[in-house]
Amino acid sequence: MTPRFMPALRAGDDGPMVSPTQQPSPARQAPTAVDDIPADWPALWQQMLQLRASGHAAAPLRWCARQGWQLADEGSARRDELFQLYKPLLDARHAPGAAPWLVAQLGQSLDGFVATATGDSYYVNGPHCLLHLHRLRALCDAVLVGAGTVAIDNPQLTTRRVPGPQPTRVVVDPAARLDGQSRVFRDAQAHSLWVCDTHHAAAARARLGSARGPHAAEVLAVDGLLDAQDAQQGYHPERVVQALAARGLRMLFVEGGGMTVSRFFTAGVLHRLHLVVAPVLIGQGRRGLRAPAHDVMADCPRPPARTLSLGEDMLWDLDLSGHRPGN
Repeated sequence: MTPRFMPALRAGDDGPMVSPTQQPSPARQAPTAVDDIPADWPALWQQMLQLRASGHAAAPLRWCARQGWQLADEGSARRDELFQLYKPLLDARHAPGAAPWLVAQLGQSLDGFVATATGDSYYVNGPHCLLHLHRLRALCDAVLVGAGTVAIDNPQLTTRRVPGPQPTRVVVDPAARLDGQSRVFRDAQAHSLWVCDTHHAAAARARLGSARGPHAAEVLAVDGLLDAQDAQQGYHPERVVQALAARGLRMLFVEGGGMTVSRFFTAGVLHRLHLVVAPVLIGQGRRGLRAPAHDVMADCPRPPARTLSLGEDMLWDLDLSGHRPGN
């Protein structure tokens, strides 16, 4: 049965409404498995997972006061490249204090779209990018998406492609427009939070019903989540971050879609952005990253960046630690 959604989302909320049962076209099948993982990566990944779970790790990882987590042995160049990509997450988890830390990922075309005008996104990026997504999920406490992504893609948001724990799945739906029947609310593979403004929490709880169990979805009501001046204009991402931190969810992965990532970027709450560009031209469709406009090039932010190939795709690892409110 095709899930219902209440009501249809606006075009500005991660795209127009399309069926979540949308299937890939024959010309572009599901990405195949990644077969070029370096032989010395799995052992390091297990140490990274141990570090994520306990705060301690064995060789080859070692902590340096000034440089954070380092590799104490010689390994393959690809292993070391991948480690540098995920090192900021490990360092942030080890940092003193309980301040939230956020990484976002967005996959888009060369001309800046995440999907076609009809909402077809199967598949902008290749298998290496999918594997990267699952690694980020495993290293974070929670994975966060917007209501539009749930309505269109009906994702699972699990770590089924890599060894590692399941993050808490967070759906930001301030006005509670989803109907509560999506997989993320019903499959019981991991705990899920339906984040909405306090004024809409009762409606969301009614749609979830009385499901019980360790992975039953629940509603997280946030006071003042919607903009008090113009509820149709947007919401306050920083209040989502605060509400999740109060639940002990400090390491957050904002996975999508384009509008949600852009909102968190504009709010200045992201510490890292992984922008994955695929060698494809879409022409017109759902926009990817949207940044505040500037009239003068000198005012345009140029965050420190490094690149890493993910199969045919190119990942831009952007350090947004300087892109904070008030800076």
